[in-house]
Amino acid sequence: MDNLGTVFLSELVGTAMLVLLGCGVVANVILAKTKGFGGGTLMINFGWGLAVFAGVIVSYASGAHLNPAVTVGLVANGATEFGNAAAGIEVPVDVVSVLTYIGAQMIGAFLGAVACWLAYKQHFDAEPDAGAKLGVFSTGPAIRSYGWNLVTEFIATFVLVFVVIGFGGGRQGDGGLAALGALPVALLVIGIGASLGGPTGYAINPARDLGPRIAHAILPIAGKGGSDWAYSWVPVVGPLLGGLAAGWAAIPLLPLLT
Repeated sequence: MDNLGTVFLSELVGTAMLVLLGCGVVANVILAKTKGFGGGTLMINFGWGLAVFAGVIVSYASGAHLNPAVTVGLVANGATEFGNAAAGIEVPVDVVSVLTYIGAQMIGAFLGAVACWLAYKQHFDAEPDAGAKLGVFSTGPAIRSYGWNLVTEFIATFVLVFVVIGFGGGRQGDGGLAALGALPVALLVIGIGASLGGPTGYAINPARDLGPRIAHAILPIAGKGGSDWAYSWVPVVGPLLGGLAAGWAAIPLLPLLT
């Protein structure tokens, strides 16, 4: 139970850091009167990559999944233990540990989004566009087509999880992002955003989208409008399916390729 508690705290803090900095760069680019206003898509891509870097650094103990799609992808790939063997913190892969990871990621994402709102409170108040306010918290499609939006999220998350497993040399029984080092994962996320982020804003992480969307719905943000719940299932289902597919595909393919 001590290890499970450490894993929970590690994933919560790492995901909160990821979302605080990731949503923060979006806020800096799109909210009124910020110093970074109009910085563009590439600034957001680099900001999210560096957010992943920071999240991985502070969640070393748990293996830094930070993403339910990574967690389920590692399960599909045959992981038997989660955590970080080098830190002496390991937990067996079972229903309890999987739910611990995902629960911590969701809570951390919610808290990170709340912290982002506090940091940009005056700019949320000054922003007249409700869509921009929602865009800080959650993703949305450039062209709304739920089926094709789902395909995009599936493909982008497949790339994330497949390459993460590849970084680890194939199956990662005790793996996670921390086993790879923070910089390669950060560069991968920047690349995915630059290449595949245009259609949907590349959630590639159910917790990253759903946790902040819940925060948007709850927080007293003036003039915020709706939270677009009609779309909310796409950045949850697409990444989970993409992560599962990547975990399974890596079993026969990566031994041949790496």
